[in-house]
Amino acid sequence: MFAIKQAISLPLNFEMAATSEMIDIALEVKPNAACIVPERREEVTTEGGLAVAGREAQLAPLFARIRDAGIRLSLFIEASEVEIRAAAAMGADIVELHTGRYCHDAAGRADELVRIRQAAALADSLGLECHAGHGLDFDTVGPIAAIPQMHELNIGHFLMGEAMFSGMDKAIAEMRRLMNEARPS
Repeated sequence: MFAIKQAISLPLNFEMAATSEMIDIALEVKPNAACIVPERREEVTTEGGLAVAGREAQLAPLFARIRDAGIRLSLFIEASEVEIRAAAAMGADIVELHTGRYCHDAAGRADELVRIRQAAALADSLGLECHAGHGLDFDTVGPIAAIPQMHELNIGHFLMGEAMFSGMDKAIAEMRRLMNEARPS
């Protein structure tokens, strides 16, 4: 991680669990941002994001260490009002909205897109930078990229799989094209 940070000119962002061990590593490396994600098996990201609401007392000291080090705090959460408000109250800079249900439930996709749009608007109104990710692919990225408050999309797994067949440059170029076409003018 130290070598990567020295070798790149772009911001380095961590995706990590809310554990003292992981936070110690982040404090040594000093990434631009630390995105806190579920770590336990019952917090599997395909089922949802990190539960912040109701765990504030447990998470507050860990999150404070990140913020006090000047690292942007990002929380990978469900697109729900209660989680977004909890993230804002905890001092998060960024929320990354979980898009797994939107991507994997074709029958409920339209309703889930409405929920994600509303969550992005709420996050923005509370001063949170809004990101999204999990399960996005060529077929699902457009409507999420079109959300005006969306600043960043995280699409690693699909791109790596697609790159095996078409090459990394082509996979990224196609994803970028689809995202650009979807963005509001």
